[in-house]
Amino acid sequence: MDGQPTAEVIEQIRDIPIYRESLERGHFPILDKPEIARGFPDNWMTPRLAAALESGEAEFVLSTGTHHARMQIIRPPYFLLNSYYQLWRAHPDIGETWEAGCRRVSLTTVLATEHVARVNAKKRGADPDPVPGLGDRWLDARTCYLNLRLDPALWERSEVERMLAEMRTAAQEHPRGWYHLDCSSYHLAHLLRKVSEWGLWDAFPPPASIIHAYEYTPVNVRRFLEQHFACPIIDLFGSTELGYLFFSDRRGRYRPHLDKMSVELVPVAPGSTIYQLIVSSVRNPYMPLIRYRSGDCVRTLDGTPDPAKISQFCGREKELLATPHGPVAQGDLDRCLGEASAQVFVHQLQLTGAAEARLAYTTFNGAPVDATEAAALEDGVRELTGRRCRLEHRAHIPIGKSGKYAWLANDA
Repeated sequence: MDGQPTAEVIEQIRDIPIYRESLERGHFPILDKPEIARGFPDNWMTPRLAAALESGEAEFVLSTGTHHARMQIIRPPYFLLNSYYQLWRAHPDIGETWEAGCRRVSLTTVLATEHVARVNAKKRGADPDPVPGLGDRWLDARTCYLNLRLDPALWERSEVERMLAEMRTAAQEHPRGWYHLDCSSYHLAHLLRKVSEWGLWDAFPPPASIIHAYEYTPVNVRRFLEQHFACPIIDLFGSTELGYLFFSDRRGRYRPHLDKMSVELVPVAPGSTIYQLIVSSVRNPYMPLIRYRSGDCVRTLDGTPDPAKISQFCGREKELLATPHGPVAQGDLDRCLGEASAQVFVHQLQLTGAAEARLAYTTFNGAPVDATEAAALEDGVRELTGRRCRLEHRAHIPIGKSGKYAWLANDA
């Protein structure tokens, strides 16, 4: 399915209005989010889709919109969850925990918890509770959500103790004490810091497997998690509209999971080795996406546009930073900081002028980095971005309203 769609795929999209002109021309241009939204849902409507919406086999949802405008899409119920479960079941490092039937405990954005609570309240014909209890935080028989606060850095001791108790309950329901921890890597790192600060390690049951699949995981955050857990820590890459496309093994190497889809890599700028991810997918039968620009950027092992050699999902295209040396991605700054200091936790590059920047950062131990590491951080940022850099250690960097961190801010 690379580039232009195959004859088999064309048969599956022949009746969809948005592709009519492309079918007539015999050429499919790259599909962007504004084009998907223009005329929605009529530009996707077919008799089959109308019947699926009527029967409940398809539903309207919004993409997460963490770092871009939210987009309305149509998909089967539990499309993303089923994609997650399929990967968990088949994963060579953690498939055993799926087969063992362990519970999945999810520690991620409060928006995800609130969504589950709304769905459960709607099933009961009631309004969602402002502070949903554990009963309303079960997505299905296997998965419950823990977090009830936007900013995990502000968790209080009582909240942490409640979440640890819910983890223990999940572990105790398995004969071997196993449970699977699904998380935002930042949220889990914040939990570990709170557990250490308050001496709660005896109350923290070790998970049998971990997946983080909600956002970019910085090098230092992954190191921090690996220092505390002996189990496999797996990264999944995907989106609301596509499902999951790639997964890492326990050593961090990515492998494709391109069931009913394919990907192309297109340079974000001439000569750049940062590539846009262009996806063709018929996995969602009600809204197949052909040559869809996901907005995600990748780097490859050898700098070539070979999807089989993807080594890093390095951020969003809309967040690329223009520099005299070409565009810089979130993953580039992250690599730069990780090489200079393993202590940097949350960080945000703030553009303060045409050639200046401020790097606001927190650390895992709460203390500023030493003079040697500070100089290395400032020099590294200057070399990478072409901007003079000033460090600013902070006790706290607020999380975004989406429950995720922004790595780049323009204060100029």
